Amino acid sequence: MIRVILNNDALELAKGTTLGQLLLELEQDKPGVAVALNQQVVARSQWPEQQLVSNDKITLFHAIAGG
Repeated sequence: MIRVILNNDALELAKGTTLGQLLLELEQDKPGVAVALNQQVVARSQWPEQQLVSNDKITLFHAIAGG
């Protein structure tokens, strides 16, 4: 098991979990969602391959249209 921080909440995940798997499980793999991993934005195309490790800090953002 690994422990990560998602938007200030601790999560226990199976070792080898990818960012894509986590977002799918959380139903957050949808348009308008952006992700930062350890304060670096991760391109959507990299989500399926991006392995998570203990102490990773993940921040989810939701795009908001404005004017």
